[in-house]
Amino acid sequence: MSKPPAKPAPDRKTPTGKVAATAAGPGAELPKTAAKAAAKAAATASAPVAVAAAPVSNRFTDRFAPARPNPRPEPLPMEALKPAAKVDPKVANAWKQKAGRDLTEAELLAMPEGEYMNDKQLDFFRVRLQQQKDDLLSNAGETTEHLREDTSIVPDPADRATIEEEHALELRTRDRERKLLKKIAQSLARLDSGEYGFCDETGEPIGLARLMARPTATLSLEAQQRRELKQKMFGD
Repeated sequence: MSKPPAKPAPDRKTPTGKVAATAAGPGAELPKTAAKAAAKAAATASAPVAVAAAPVSNRFTDRFAPARPNPRPEPLPMEALKPAAKVDPKVANAWKQKAGRDLTEAELLAMPEGEYMNDKQLDFFRVRLQQQKDDLLSNAGETTEHLREDTSIVPDPADRATIEEEHALELRTRDRERKLLKKIAQSLARLDSGEYGFCDETGEPIGLARLMARPTATLSLEAQQRRELKQKMFGD
């Protein structure tokens, strides 16, 4: 007589949560707040970063837009801040009625730039150079007379030494005046040739103010400074 088949043992019911927790291990039991924070951080990292778009230039608007004021304007030069010198109309027009030899320095400086080295200005400097030449020749004659008077024998050695020192000083002064006489003669020749008043190196006008201070000048102020600088650097 055959035995009836044995009944399978009934399965033990295990809570679903416990099975999942057991399969995942002890580390899977995380707090709900930590899980939410991790999910939020992942979403933030994967989200694209918004970049501000550059403004699109509008040619029409940029063309007719008002100019922006300069926040730091450049300072004006000192010449622009100085008030312009006012010239008396009588002084400015006096050269038209006077001869060149009768003009004053103020009237000469008031002449327009276009009249530089005209006949009246040339006449003015010719008279000044000739007067300077006459003064130097007169001083040279006085020096000769002094030397003749003091050539007498002086018994006192101290007085003799003093006279000799005065003679040496006067002779050095006359030597400088002799060189100046040579420059005056050259300036008078330049007046006749039409080269007077213009720089020998650059050909530019020397300027009335410089010629009044030094009528024998042959170089402009800039050219003279360059020459003096070269002499200091390289010697004579």
